[in-house]
Amino acid sequence: MLRCPLCGDSAAKQPVAARVKRDYVRCEKCWLIFMLPSSRLSLDDERAYYATHENNPEDSGYLKFLSRLTTPLSPYLVTGMHGLDFGCGPGPAMPTLLAPLQVTLDNYDPYFFPIVLKPKYDFITSTECFEHFHQPGLELDKLVALLPNGGVLAVMTDSWQSEAQFYDWHYTRDPTHVSFFHRRSYDWICQHYGLTLLEWQAPRVAIMARA
Repeated sequence: MLRCPLCGDSAAKQPVAARVKRDYVRCEKCWLIFMLPSSRLSLDDERAYYATHENNPEDSGYLKFLSRLTTPLSPYLVTGMHGLDFGCGPGPAMPTLLAPLQVTLDNYDPYFFPIVLKPKYDFITSTECFEHFHQPGLELDKLVALLPNGGVLAVMTDSWQSEAQFYDWHYTRDPTHVSFFHRRSYDWICQHYGLTLLEWQAPRVAIMARA
């Protein structure tokens, strides 16, 4: 029995074709496409691949890329808020981008910044991270529990549009990308976790608030 790692549904999964030589299936309930465990890298190889990412907080191009999230997020933040950048990678850039708003941030990454998380956070950002989740349902359980009522969860991960688009999609070329969300996946997430979708900036940004 193959359970969806987001919603837990155990119904038969639809195989999804891709040009890369890895196996993917789609959940009919939450529309998550996920890589089969047999196609994943080992944890050691995964960590080594992450270390090759060049996420430099002094790179203006990288900061501009992340501003796709911070620009729509900014209206929901006020001076003095304390947030969490979940999955910040080896070079955290979110504190630089949000510094003008006079908010503070904890940087967390299981490989590079394995700090103890301290709830509650007024807001959580997660940029180019959700696609790496082996168990997105468990990660969302954790993230939502870290938010108070009214807390904001801002997610940046590219979403799949159609199975034809998925076949040649650049996002599948990264072997550490194992979970792929659809716009309908966020409908399931909001309904299941009691979240409100504040902003949908297709195809990459979703900003949600805990009701």
